[in-house]
Amino acid sequence: MSAIEGIRACVFDAYGTLFDFGSAVTRCPDVPDDRRAALVTLWRDKQLQYTWLRSLQNLYTDFETVTADALDFALEATGLADPRRRAALLALYRIVSAYPEVKATLGTLKAKGIATAILSNGTPAMLAAAIAHAGLGDVLDHVLSVEAVGVFKTDPRVYQLVPARLGVQRKEVCFVSSNGWDAYGASAFGFRVAWCNRARQPAERLPGAPDAAISDLSALPGLLGLG
Repeated sequence: MSAIEGIRACVFDAYGTLFDFGSAVTRCPDVPDDRRAALVTLWRDKQLQYTWLRSLQNLYTDFETVTADALDFALEATGLADPRRRAALLALYRIVSAYPEVKATLGTLKAKGIATAILSNGTPAMLAAAIAHAGLGDVLDHVLSVEAVGVFKTDPRVYQLVPARLGVQRKEVCFVSSNGWDAYGASAFGFRVAWCNRARQPAERLPGAPDAAISDLSALPGLLGLG
C-alpha cells in the first residue's frame, strides 16, 4: 500500500469512524438480546436515509432530530416502541463509545505535527458530549459540524468547511471515514482519502475512489509515512 504524502491535516468522520454508533444499543439493558442487531442496523440505515432525503428535499433539520426520528421508526418496526427505552437509547447515543485505537492514533498524528479534526453530520452539542465522554478533547484540533451549512454529507458545501476553516488545500487533507459513501464523496471533492473499512464492505459504485483502505485507524500513521 503506497503512502499518502504531503498531508497537513487528518479529518475524521465521527459516527462509525471514531465512535461506535452501535454502542448505544449494546449498552442498553432494556433491549432484548435477540433484537439488538436488527435495531442497530435499522436505526443506522434510517438515520442515513433521512439525511440524504432531507438534503434532496432541501428540508434540513439537525442531526439530533434525524437520529430521534430514525430511532422512532426502528423501535416501531422491531416491536420495541416504549418511551423509557427511547429516552435511554437517545441518552446513550450522546455518549457513544470510541473505538479502542482512536485516542492513540489521534495522539500520534498530533505528535507528528498533523492537524486533527472531525467533520460530522452531528450537531456541535452531540459531538462535544461524545468527545468529552471518550476523553478526546486534547487530541483534536477542530470539530466541524454540518450545522454551519445546513445540509448533510455528501454535499460539497460540507467538505468545503475543511479548507475554509483549516486553511489547507484539498490535496493536503487526508479524509478518513468508515462509510463508503462518505469516503467516495470526499474523494470526488478532491481530498486524499483513507477508507476505514471496518465492516469489510465491497467498493462503492460512486464517483471518486479512496486512495487506500484500512481495517482500523491504527494503520493510519504508517499510511501517511509517519512511522
